[in-house]
Amino acid sequence: MSEEFHNASPERAQGQQARSKSRLFLTLLLVALVLVVLGGITLLQRRSQFNALAKETETLSIPTVSVTHPTVEQSQEDLTLPGTMQAYVETPIYARTNGYLKKWYFDIGSRVAKGALLAEIDTPEVDQQLSQARADLNTAKANTALSETTAARYTGLLASDSVSKQEVDNTTGDLAAKRATQNSAEANVRRLEDLESFKNIYAPFSGVITRRNVDIGNLINAGNGGTSQQLFYLSQIDPIRVYVSVPELYAPSIHTGLGAYLVLAQFPGRRFEGRVVRTANAIDQASRTLLTEVDVPNKTGELLPGGYSEVHLEVKISGARLQVPVNALLFRAEGLRAVSIDADHKTHLKPLQIGRDYGTYLEVLQGLDPNDWIVVNPADSLDEGQQVNVKELPQASKGPVPAGAAPPPAPPAPAGNAGAPGGNKSQNGSTPKK
Repeated sequence: MSEEFHNASPERAQGQQARSKSRLFLTLLLVALVLVVLGGITLLQRRSQFNALAKETETLSIPTVSVTHPTVEQSQEDLTLPGTMQAYVETPIYARTNGYLKKWYFDIGSRVAKGALLAEIDTPEVDQQLSQARADLNTAKANTALSETTAARYTGLLASDSVSKQEVDNTTGDLAAKRATQNSAEANVRRLEDLESFKNIYAPFSGVITRRNVDIGNLINAGNGGTSQQLFYLSQIDPIRVYVSVPELYAPSIHTGLGAYLVLAQFPGRRFEGRVVRTANAIDQASRTLLTEVDVPNKTGELLPGGYSEVHLEVKISGARLQVPVNALLFRAEGLRAVSIDADHKTHLKPLQIGRDYGTYLEVLQGLDPNDWIVVNPADSLDEGQQVNVKELPQASKGPVPAGAAPPPAPPAPAGNAGAPGGNKSQNGSTPKK
């Protein structure tokens, strides 16, 4: 029996050893499988993170722009333009003689009639020259009278051959020379008399003194020597005239006799009626406008030259017109542009034709539609066909929309989620929550 036990022990040990190796192999295999699974999970997580980062980077690379609609102007029956009031006639007044200012009679704001004496100039040098010229004239007259007597006597003596023909010719020629000298002296006296008359400064027309640049004792120099030599500035303010620049689009409606009126901020609720009296009959190539003059009666003098006014021309304008904020314009070398957004969130640069300037808003005559979405504060880097995200701004109300005008649509949405990079974006450019 002991012999059987000794024979079974080696076989039994070999079996245990084999089972031990099998368990070790299974353990190693299981560990390897676990490592492979963990590695796969890690790779999947990293790939998912990489895709998310790439998607976020792509999303952030698309700029977000603020969009709004062009504003539809309120329909009206007149054309409103800015204008500056000017005096109907205005002129600086200069001296025509040298001297010292002796006295002035009117100060600024004084109303003067045509021919009124404004000032007197003391001209001692001109007075002495005039006295000398008159003395020279008297001498010339005396010499002429003597020559006339001598010539008449010699002519009578010639009949009796008491004098020669040559002596008669000499006296006759001397008389002609003396008469010429007398005429020259008379002309010089008249010149100095006219020059002396300039010592009195008269108003060339009825108006208001708007500027006085001299005082008693100032040295006066003759001639137009610039603003420093102006004695007075005279303006005729009744009627008052206003020049306005009418856009070329409305130029055919402007004609002489067209009704107009002024509205001033300092006179709320009042209208100062006037008329179009003339136009330039030519379009200014620089501004593409028609220069138009409006005259308004100003009996009371309430309208002051140099003041700002709104000029309303009764040209019966109707129909829808558009306005855009000035910060929606893009200045390019090829001209003025507005950036519009289509349904695929792509940009388009539209050329504009601008009308009137309202300060913060501009009138658009051509290039936009009321339903267009335009970019506010566009970046200079925006180009044609660029993908963007949109964010709608609150629409500022500039007046009622004319009857029949279509309501503005919602912000443009991409054609599909798969085709456009911004397909899953909401209108404010952020990714919607799921």
